[in-house]
Amino acid sequence: MKPLISEIQHNRLLWLLAAVPILFIALAVKPDAHTLLFVLSILCIVPLAALLSRATEAVAAKTGDAVGGLLNATLGNLTELIIALTALRAGQYALVKASIAGVIVTNTLFMLGACFLLGGLKHHVQDYNRANARLQAGLLFLATIALLIPSVLAEVDGAPAQKTFMQTLSLGLAVLLIVSYALGLVFSLKTHSDFFGGQSHGHGDETPWPMGLALGTLAVVTVLVALTSEVFVETVQHAGEVMGMGPAFIGFIVVALVGGAAEMASAFSGARKNRLDLSVSIALGSASQIALFVAPMLVFLSYLIGPAPMTLQFWPGAIAMMLIATMTACLVTNSGKSAWFVGVLVINVYLIFATTLYLLPPQIK
Repeated sequence: MKPLISEIQHNRLLWLLAAVPILFIALAVKPDAHTLLFVLSILCIVPLAALLSRATEAVAAKTGDAVGGLLNATLGNLTELIIALTALRAGQYALVKASIAGVIVTNTLFMLGACFLLGGLKHHVQDYNRANARLQAGLLFLATIALLIPSVLAEVDGAPAQKTFMQTLSLGLAVLLIVSYALGLVFSLKTHSDFFGGQSHGHGDETPWPMGLALGTLAVVTVLVALTSEVFVETVQHAGEVMGMGPAFIGFIVVALVGGAAEMASAFSGARKNRLDLSVSIALGSASQIALFVAPMLVFLSYLIGPAPMTLQFWPGAIAMMLIATMTACLVTNSGKSAWFVGVLVINVYLIFATTLYLLPPQIK
């Protein structure tokens, strides 16, 4: 337990864990205080996501490069996945789809741009592995095309059997995306791992955790994230109305920023330490994982836990923003170098999207 206690003492973000018991006390005393519970759930999810990320890294460090890379890829977005599963079970498909699109765009634009900005303010010019960045951007582009097709066909074809066709098409695309994701892992971790030498996600300056402590922490925190996410999803609609936020803005911006807080902290820290390979890997790797693995898995799981099958049909604005974000990532990572102003430009694209969603929320189902 000493490594865990030491981690909490030295990481100020983890001090927010004190909000966890406060949330459950407030839930028992004032179950109708939706705005309060919504804010408390956000304060809980952020440190829990950070602790979940730390435990995942500790387990991955004991398993070797290939298995560790797969574990990081599988559990790296566990917080966002749990929130999406909770919303899926509640039938809030608008929130699910908005969060999927939001995590892709937030990681591709905000996280990547902030890494360029923070690293560039401390270092004049930074280099990173262009091959890794181009691979992740290419996978993102593939996923965006796969998500674009159902939305385009929904506007063109108005046949009575369209719903059944859309469900079948979404299942086929989900299989294709997961296969592509698996092949991408094989390519980057095994057959051509020499091309991606800068993608190590380890933190050599951190105290190693025993495997038992890491697995125990992983299990307990996963349960707490699931319970907290349930409160978040139950209160998000009421709190959004009070705060003037639509479901698209909440899923696209709030869920993406809250769920990705731990990854962002690691990415920003890496950029400041001139480890931009790590930062780019976290930002684009996390986005491609959501697009190629999490989104298709949610389609499959909707048949088991959802009130109805979920399709990969997104509203047109989400598709446009994901496509622009992917093209922006391809453009800015093409040289393998960055400076602070590049980060400013990328963040501005994200702020344009966020402002538009807040002022003109789309009508999504």
